[in-house]
Amino acid sequence: MSCGLVLVSHSPEIAEGTAGLVRQMAGEVEVVAVGGDAEGSFGTDPERIQSAIENLDTDEILVFMDLGSAVLSAETVLEMLDPALRERVHLVDAPFVEGAFAAGVSASAGSGAEECVEAAMEARTEPKLHEG
Repeated sequence: MSCGLVLVSHSPEIAEGTAGLVRQMAGEVEVVAVGGDAEGSFGTDPERIQSAIENLDTDEILVFMDLGSAVLSAETVLEMLDPALRERVHLVDAPFVEGAFAAGVSASAGSGAEECVEAAMEARTEPKLHEG
């Protein structure tokens, strides 16, 4: 079962940069960056989020959001989706960059949505500095 990622950020650069990082390490995993509002400024655009979700050709779709109103936009879009598609979409409560990276790598290894979400959520507690 394939997983694709939709990265929703207020910043076009953050969305694209994170997508580039995930693609670099995850290879064939479908990743769509949805950064900024409709004019390319800071913000979010529910129409672009919906289009990204609807156009992903994967079995499951993981949506990562950076800040509060990105979450609100994604939740709004989720409610507007066709019920059959909505069942395949998972809003992921995980760190944006580290979570998307972990989920992408997990998806590239053939993991399903549940395992990818677990990997993303583990990124929240994974230490960056190792004592010793």
